[in-house]
Amino acid sequence: MDVRHLEYFLAAVDHGSFNRAAASLYLSQPSLSQAIRILERDLGSELFHRIGRRVVLTEAGVALVEPARAAIRSMQLARTSVESVHGLVTGRLEIAAMPSQAVSPLTEMISRFIRAYPGVSVTVRAAFTAREVTEMVRTGAAELGILASAGESQATEVCTHPLSEQRFILLAPPDGPFPPDTTAVGMEDLAGHRLVVGQQGTGMRQYVDDLRAGGVDVTLAVETEHRVAILPLVLAGAGLAVVTEAWRELARQTGVLALDLEPPTSLKVALVSRHGATTPAAEAFLRTAAEDDLDPNT
Repeated sequence: MDVRHLEYFLAAVDHGSFNRAAASLYLSQPSLSQAIRILERDLGSELFHRIGRRVVLTEAGVALVEPARAAIRSMQLARTSVESVHGLVTGRLEIAAMPSQAVSPLTEMISRFIRAYPGVSVTVRAAFTAREVTEMVRTGAAELGILASAGESQATEVCTHPLSEQRFILLAPPDGPFPPDTTAVGMEDLAGHRLVVGQQGTGMRQYVDDLRAGGVDVTLAVETEHRVAILPLVLAGAGLAVVTEAWRELARQTGVLALDLEPPTSLKVALVSRHGATTPAAEAFLRTAAEDDLDPNT
């Protein structure tokens, strides 16, 4: 079995079509299709249902995804380990990140990392919940992940490296219900207001759901998976929004009020990595993060 064929298979899985997978690999679509057919012949089973231009995994294809990612990661580990004998000069690192944590602290971490290792490229992959981040790291879709949760991570299938906490804040338009000189609001002050919220499974949505369960009467005006839409929605008057303080500086730059919520409530932020050996790039990233961010007691 050719490892390149596994790479082509995973590209088709991730992109949902042979055309897009081939483009991402700078291959012709017929070349990729032929490689997939060879892999299917080697394994004695079809891996995809071909539905027009789309491809959908068969049961055999689903079973192959995790072993294929593990095989690719093992090859990457072997290659980069040999290269690192001469120093970490080149390489690639994939990090799964929840939206708010991708803004901060991940931005600062990547900035420090690429200054120290300018030849290593970093790819940030989107995940909307802590569970999604954990699964992407566990299955090898990403080597590291950054997530936030209300309590300490209980995921035993990955290694957890605690970071600092992020407090919840309230975003409000400058011409909204709170005067510009307001610095903090109580949870009860949100009663009667419309809110822009994230989807189920996110910390910001859980905060609002807990408010409602506690008797604070708020209206869910907009639910969005696109975190970049929150600031424009607040500015446009669609509603207020509860987010983490990762958004504080961006909010101020756009003119949105960023107000502390009382009593303070926080999410615990952590990096996660796979059990066992990791690539030199991942190890270097963890070391770089540890210089300022990782909990010294872990």
